[in-house]
Amino acid sequence: MKLIAAVSKDWAIGNKGELLISIPEDMKFFRTSTTGNVVIMGRKTLFSFPNQKPLKNRENIVITRDENFSCPGAIVVNSVEEAVKKAEEFSDKEIYVIGGASIYEQMLKYCDTAYITYIDYSYAADAYFPNLDKDPEWELANEDEEHTYFDVSYFYRVYKRVK
Repeated sequence: MKLIAAVSKDWAIGNKGELLISIPEDMKFFRTSTTGNVVIMGRKTLFSFPNQKPLKNRENIVITRDENFSCPGAIVVNSVEEAVKKAEEFSDKEIYVIGGASIYEQMLKYCDTAYITYIDYSYAADAYFPNLDKDPEWELANEDEEHTYFDVSYFYRVYKRVK
């Protein structure tokens, strides 16, 4: 299982239910990586999408504590463990955890790879991704060259769980 996220230099991922910044090239990377695969998210992340609808051309697994919640086009589960079990049914696809903060934190132990768009800037934020640079179970396996979006520098990083 994999994680995919865009983080600021202090590992922030959002503020008031919104992304910190929308970088078109990063959005394309996300779309290309996840299309045709499985995405696991929390209900609040689902609600942050246009029209609060599941992402097209992907199997969407939504985790919520609300046992009465339903969403056409998505598989709704009530726990992280249930999401992991459901994801196992898609052995022919890549599984991507796509947020939010609580889901990333809870799903981290099930993942072996993290695709991080590291944005070299700090934003006002209220949601954070676990800092993999400070986690001894993870190591930076790859970082490509610097990219820029207006005056913001960012890097695509791949972290791997240390075996």
